[in-house]
Amino acid sequence: MKKLVLLLVFILGFSSTINAQDNPVNWTTSVKKISDTEYDLIFSTDIEMGWHVYSQYSDKDGALAIIISKTNKDAKFKLAGKAVESDTIKKYNPVFEVVETYFDDYAELKQRIVLEDPNITEISLHLFGQVCKTVCIQFDDNYTFTLKGKATKKAVLSVDEKSKTLTKKLKLDLKNTELLKSSTDGSSEGGGSLFSIFFLGFVGGLLALLTPCVFPMIPLTVSFFTKQSQTKRKGVSNAILYGFFIVFIYILLSLPFHFLDSLDPEILNTISTNVWLNIFFFVILVFFAGSFFGYYEITLPSSWGNKMDTASGTGGIIGIFFMALTLAIVSFSCTGPILGSLLAGSLTSDGGAIQLTAGMTGFGLALALPFALFALFPSWLNSLPKSGGWLNTTKVVLGFLELALAFKFLSNADLVEHWGLLKREIFIGLWIVIFAGLALYLFAKIKFPHDSPIKKLGFSRISFGVLVVAFTIYLIPGVMKTPAWNLNLLSGFPPPQFYSIYETETDCPLGINCFKDFDEGLAYAKANNKPILLDFTGWACVNCRKMEETVWVENDIFTMINEEYVLISLYVDDRKELPEELQFDFIKSNGKLKKIETVGNKWATFQAINFKTASQPYYVLMSPDLEILHRAEQYTDRDTYYTWLKEGLEKFKE
Repeated sequence: MKKLVLLLVFILGFSSTINAQDNPVNWTTSVKKISDTEYDLIFSTDIEMGWHVYSQYSDKDGALAIIISKTNKDAKFKLAGKAVESDTIKKYNPVFEVVETYFDDYAELKQRIVLEDPNITEISLHLFGQVCKTVCIQFDDNYTFTLKGKATKKAVLSVDEKSKTLTKKLKLDLKNTELLKSSTDGSSEGGGSLFSIFFLGFVGGLLALLTPCVFPMIPLTVSFFTKQSQTKRKGVSNAILYGFFIVFIYILLSLPFHFLDSLDPEILNTISTNVWLNIFFFVILVFFAGSFFGYYEITLPSSWGNKMDTASGTGGIIGIFFMALTLAIVSFSCTGPILGSLLAGSLTSDGGAIQLTAGMTGFGLALALPFALFALFPSWLNSLPKSGGWLNTTKVVLGFLELALAFKFLSNADLVEHWGLLKREIFIGLWIVIFAGLALYLFAKIKFPHDSPIKKLGFSRISFGVLVVAFTIYLIPGVMKTPAWNLNLLSGFPPPQFYSIYETETDCPLGINCFKDFDEGLAYAKANNKPILLDFTGWACVNCRKMEETVWVENDIFTMINEEYVLISLYVDDRKELPEELQFDFIKSNGKLKKIETVGNKWATFQAINFKTASQPYYVLMSPDLEILHRAEQYTDRDTYYTWLKEGLEKFKE
């Protein structure tokens, strides 16, 4: 148990991110001939200060050890034992409780090989290992050695001149880049966004409380603690501890995503814009909706609940922990769909793992609060409404909301692939059908399998039904060619206004004259001597749509962007393939290759190289001579954005 807790602490310590361009080790290779059939194949690297590369002999219970192996098992040569290592350090690691062996500052490995066929001229080896500081990065590469005194990393030297030229072209000769460093990098927005995700998670937890799987357990569990404990004070403390463990369990569910995020800061953004993952989320949320409607039930294996229930009888703190885990398992049929929505929503936002943790914390806190509060004030239990048909009504309402959310993910896939299946008006039309169905349900015009007979509609049900009808009416102008209003309340959810079934003059936000290629936009800016508004955006970026539809739409801002600036909008998640002659292999700083095959690949890499960030929206003001005019800006409010644009324009005119 102690090791498990220490390991979790260790993983949490790894949750900080690494800049996309940083790499603490870069292996070089060489060959030393021993005889006609024996060679030493040498790997060496300088290690950045503070980082450690772990030896082949590092304890198996600690960090991952280096492994050198043949890339082809049938190759006609043998490895003569393990590689000979340069000087290493041995030190006790209190997290894993082992003595680790690692390289500091410099590492060299000499791997002796014996040829079975003396005519072999090339040898390929696979090098796997781990380098750690506050995070751990795996290196996992193949290296090809020529047996004539030189060695190459095959993947790097196989890149042709076209790839080298196009890679070099991505790098801009920016001036005044120190202004970018003064950017808040979205810190204020990130804080607000974290709070928003936490709040949404909290609301989700409150909704989960009002389901048949959770609500009846509140009085039962609180009564258990207050009656079974020897003193009232002990009962209260146990109930509070029970609530703490509920929060802790839901936080634990987000930890694997922190590990992914620390290995590659771009990975969650890549996952979130993946077409097939968005389709998967669509299917799974439709499936969850069917469960909430009562057509089937989603449960975890009953054996899990039985085992946890047995463990909860252990007593003490461990028993209380397993009681909380039992609640999480047996209530999964109601909480699972809500957690699934939270997971999908967090992964498709820019904050990634940290936002997921914020959402999970909010969700767990909302579930835990009633148990702690009712333990402190047991008399409040008498004021709880009795279980009944209203619990199932809550589930059905959640089912409609899950169904509406599902189409957002299908829309993401449609946008990045340009299928044209869910244009803005079609998306809004589907929402009108879904919420009209919800209104009919609330007014008892349609029923689902587990609904109780309704003799009379209650005030709360009628009131909520009226709100749903009003929302449905609000949506109707969205399917018209010239809507009466812009549905600003939904900014970011429907596809952008230019993605329409009706003919539009431009495919740029709000009809602004924009460029979707940096070189074309730069040439236009030079020809017209105008500053550039560089807009890193995404088809599936909710905050990008919010900025366009609630900030850019303001008359003074719209006019400034449209008339004073050259807008270059680069979509980092666009899955449209580049022409074959423009596809190439980008060489990362660690020597690995990244295939640049789509428009999104190109602009995401362009952003990472020049601006050291992978978040959207991300706005940069620059002159046609590539001089940075102001700090970078991200998701923000109308006044801040207007002032930022105006100051950048004044700096350009100076």
